[in-house]
Amino acid sequence: MADAEVFPDALDRLNRWHANGDEIHFFTARTESMRGVTEQWLAKHGFKYHSLIMNKPRIKDGEVYMWIDNRPVKAITFKDRWTELVKKEMEVDVFAEPADFTYHQIETD
Repeated sequence: MADAEVFPDALDRLNRWHANGDEIHFFTARTESMRGVTEQWLAKHGFKYHSLIMNKPRIKDGEVYMWIDNRPVKAITFKDRWTELVKKEMEVDVFAEPADFTYHQIETD
């Protein structure tokens, strides 16, 4: 871990989002025992972020885990390269809405 390379464009892209006011929270399957070396690596390479959340569920390819939050979340799944984010229409599972439910749309860059 301490010798891992930075993915191309990752540092620039993440630090730009941070500078634009986006909240950056790394969510990793590394255990709490790896926190120190992970924080040192992020600092060594100059990553700006708000928090580091350890112990993400360890799942196999094709499996998913549920992230449940009472706030809007912009989730990004890394797929081998860092690019600009694009809007994409896709089907998602949501809770059935009560009669008085209102959607709050999040504006993205």
